[in-house]
Amino acid sequence: MNKSTVGIVLIVLGIAALAYQGFSYTTREKVVDAGPIQISADRERTVPIPPVIGALALAAGVILLMKSKGE
Repeated sequence: MNKSTVGIVLIVLGIAALAYQGFSYTTREKVVDAGPIQISADRERTVPIPPVIGALALAAGVILLMKSKGE
C-alpha cells in the first residue's frame, strides 16, 4: 500500500469514528443453570471510541495524503 491509499483509509476511518463514536454488540449469558433448567439473557455491550481517536486518524490521513502528493 502506498501513502495515499493509507491516507484515504485513515480519513474514512476517522470520519466514521467521529460520526458513530462507538459500536454495540449483543451477547447471550446464562443467568440460571440448575440442572435441566437453563435461563439465559441477552446483554448489550457498548464499546466507546473517543472522539480524539477519530480526530487523530483524520489528521494523520490528511497529512499522509498531502505528503504523498508532494512526492
